[in-house]
Amino acid sequence: MGALTDLTLHAAAEGVRTGAHSARALVDAALARIEHVDATLAAMLTVDAEGARAAADAIDQRRAAGDRLGALAGVPIGIKDNICTRGVRTTAGSRLLDNFVPAYDATVTARLRQEDAIVLAKTNLDEFGMGSSNENSGFHPTRNPWDPSRVPGGSSGGSAAAVASGECFGALGTDTGGSIRLPASFCGVVGVKPTYGRVSRYGVIAYASSLDQVGVLARTVGDASLLLEAIAGPDPRDATTSKRLVPSYAAASGADVRGLRLGLPREYFVEGMQPDVEQAVRRAVHELERLGASVQPVSLPHTPYAIATYYLVATAEASSNLARYDGVRYGERVADPGSSVTDMYQRSRAAGFGPEVKRRIVLGTYALSAGYYDAYYLKAQQARALIARDFDAAFVSCDALLTAVAPTTAFALGARTDDPLTMYLSDVLTTSVNLAGLPAVVVPCGFDAAGLPIGMQLIGRRFDEATLLHIAGVYEAMSGLAERRPPL
Repeated sequence: MGALTDLTLHAAAEGVRTGAHSARALVDAALARIEHVDATLAAMLTVDAEGARAAADAIDQRRAAGDRLGALAGVPIGIKDNICTRGVRTTAGSRLLDNFVPAYDATVTARLRQEDAIVLAKTNLDEFGMGSSNENSGFHPTRNPWDPSRVPGGSSGGSAAAVASGECFGALGTDTGGSIRLPASFCGVVGVKPTYGRVSRYGVIAYASSLDQVGVLARTVGDASLLLEAIAGPDPRDATTSKRLVPSYAAASGADVRGLRLGLPREYFVEGMQPDVEQAVRRAVHELERLGASVQPVSLPHTPYAIATYYLVATAEASSNLARYDGVRYGERVADPGSSVTDMYQRSRAAGFGPEVKRRIVLGTYALSAGYYDAYYLKAQQARALIARDFDAAFVSCDALLTAVAPTTAFALGARTDDPLTMYLSDVLTTSVNLAGLPAVVVPCGFDAAGLPIGMQLIGRRFDEATLLHIAGVYEAMSGLAERRPPL
């Protein structure tokens, strides 16, 4: 990896502001890195080289003129391809949107540009965000930079792989049931899933609207803090965003964790967990305890119902959200639409949607159907409330909860594609957070015997991302793991 692409996001932006290097040099270095490694990783779906160079040149001209530059000055960023980018193809990883070019930016994209970040590329994902491995992309799977025979996690696997391999300095992802946190753990980077309502979803292609949240992936906690601060805050175009002021996440960092109360949920150390994973997380907990935090066991008794609850709520909302892709107003229409409107709908959707999306639409439609709504969807919403109450009770005595992110490290490509249930269980430690609308941060905490990264998940109270980032930053500084890079 070249010297420029080795820089942290913070150092790269500061270098542009001071003139140590140009924004154009950062973009050219990132593009060269993509050229070097993406044939192996396939993390990118669309690279906007021309647009990125033009944006970089404009920033360099402003700096030469003495203009003030934003917090992300000249830094190339990857954007998950279900987030709209004006004038740049946005597919949501689906053949159904193969030729969709938005006429507007999502709020998060616009906010990055306001801070002078450069939109470099659109990253690969499981189709419409539906997957845990990135193998459900309508175009191609992404590979893990630490071992290209393994998955990067999903659905934001392209973003995580791109950040880990130095193809960009940070990236946006979305998290509906673990889609930022699982790739962050599998690829050895920092991932932040904010509180529901902390970040606008305007311009994000919907999967499950009560669960979706935009978040960030970066190589360090400090970089993730900068990115989150740039995109967070109320948005009049998204009624679900909170009006709470966004704190300075970078200012929330500190030297130690003395006085903080950390909880270890019993239900999150599940039967069958890979021993390397449990050992790494418990070692990290002991280190935080050594640094002054107190640790206590806690119980989240409704955790066993989380996967079933999630896959009822999420698929029901997906069934509703994806009904708009009918070949008329939204999405590609097949060349031979048949002799009726119904034929056109069926043929366009059959050709455009991949197998996993079809599976979830069918599940969700069934759960919402007459005679089954109360038994499935309504019951799932009741279970969701109980899961949220478990967290509320735990936070009476704890400032944050510490868990693993997944029961295993990254698994082999193709190992679970024929077994949807086993694939769904990859999210067993993450879905509860979305159901409760809580923030969570993933920070690397070790490696397994095969050299694959392991992440630790920190879960906090609503809108208390600052405490989680503080704990993660203290641990990162102690562990030194942010310096490790994939052997590409």
